[in-house]
Amino acid sequence: MAERRFDLIVFDWDGTLMDSTATIVVAIQAACADLGLPVPTREQASHVIGLGLADALHAAVPALDPADYARMVERYRHHYFARDAELVLFDGASDMVAALNDAGYALAVATGKSRKGLDRAFEASGLGAQFHASRTADETFSKPHPAMLLELIEEFAVLPSRTLMIGDTTHDLLMAKNAGTASVAVSFGAHPREALAAEAPLALVDSIAELHQWLQLNA
Repeated sequence: MAERRFDLIVFDWDGTLMDSTATIVVAIQAACADLGLPVPTREQASHVIGLGLADALHAAVPALDPADYARMVERYRHHYFARDAELVLFDGASDMVAALNDAGYALAVATGKSRKGLDRAFEASGLGAQFHASRTADETFSKPHPAMLLELIEEFAVLPSRTLMIGDTTHDLLMAKNAGTASVAVSFGAHPREALAAEAPLALVDSIAELHQWLQLNA
């Protein structure tokens, strides 16, 4: 067998393991409509996925008055949770993560979700027990700041060069670059393929099956 390249594999959640991009976009758009704000396009709304909620809403809705922020968050969460039960993992994601765990990798999640939101997703998906640590945007700096990855690297006492970040947005890839880690991009989430390719990840894959195969051969 080839020598193992990574000790720690860190996954983004939305759009990488869970098929939630469309739900997040619709929730952002519906919240804007509720407040009478300009409704962002799908491209504008999907671009901010992966950021912390505060950063995401400010970026997606530049016209948002700071005084209306709490109301915007409430309407976003209302629309998101209304479809929460529909959210599922991508086909093969659970088996892939379990196989990586069985193979002895340290596994973690770094997400723009809140801690409460990630804990809900962990419980609903049944995947939480497979991960050894996680970081959320309300616990530290939002992507693309490297804090999430650097904190996980310190927690597991591994080298940045032995750490791999996997995500569906340029925010994930830039966070990896800022932390000095390698990255792999998935094209089936929030950001377009050409934007991901421009950040030069180690690989750009088009399905969970392709990602699993790449990890088996290269991680």
